[in-house]
Amino acid sequence: SEEVPGTAVEIVRAFVEAGVPDGVINLVFGDPAQFSSNLLESPIIRKLTFTGSVPVGKHLASIAARNMKTSTMELGGHSPVIVCDDVDPVTTGVMSAIRKIRNAGQVCTSPTRFYVQKPLFKVFTEAFVEKAKSIKVGDGMDPSTQMGPLANHRRIDALERLVADAREKGARLLAGGERLKNRGYFFPPTVLADLPDDAKAMSEEPFGPLALINPVDSLEEAIEKANGLPFGLAAYAFTHSARNVDLLTEGIETGNLSINTLEASVAETPFGGVKDSGLGREGGAEGLANYTVIKNVSHSMTY
Repeated sequence: SEEVPGTAVEIVRAFVEAGVPDGVINLVFGDPAQFSSNLLESPIIRKLTFTGSVPVGKHLASIAARNMKTSTMELGGHSPVIVCDDVDPVTTGVMSAIRKIRNAGQVCTSPTRFYVQKPLFKVFTEAFVEKAKSIKVGDGMDPSTQMGPLANHRRIDALERLVADAREKGARLLAGGERLKNRGYFFPPTVLADLPDDAKAMSEEPFGPLALINPVDSLEEAIEKANGLPFGLAAYAFTHSARNVDLLTEGIETGNLSINTLEASVAETPFGGVKDSGLGREGGAEGLANYTVIKNVSHSMTY
């Protein structure tokens, strides 16, 4: 991102310090539209990989396709979390709140839409809210800080808009909901419950510390709602039932499904999305395969 060029500089610096030869890795800054177009139309460039928003990803993929280049797209998500009625609601609620605030929710796989079976809904929500309210928000350089700021003012505006829309449509605000102390980009962990499906927050990726908690009657209903968006990057579920695991594995439309954990991926496993969340895979042998060309060689022994 042009807003945080220092991050890219440090990543490339690590490669250089590790001994990567000159010219193997290159860092280019400039107007995004101009240099991405020039690079993708160059015959020197063989492959595109992009991490970012769905609209930008689709635009870049179209340029790559026009020039017959392969692409790997790791785009947006709106990760569902299904909480079945056979788990400890307090432990699960606390764990979920802690994971929700990772990088202030600014993670493409951040757990956001929580579908909780009704017998556990009240206790799970109370545990989640209690933990969310206890999080210390502040300067990331302060060792006592548990969650830092959002990236820019646009995230503040987006979250305030989503919260206001949800409340207007009947959702309950249980924690947070507005910018802290009217300075900086600090926004507290925010919890909304009982949201209608037409609330904008239910379909727009918040990319911030916003958790949406709704009750469901059954696992089948939860799976249907989880699949209701054009995204499918990561999904999570909590259950101790083998039958439930089978239903989730077969039913959830996602590139990454995690059971009883909120860790979406590790380097050794393939990571990527389905539907509008992307193409191809990063990580694992599958990720390496995306950077290879399959060549079939036939050799006749009768000539």
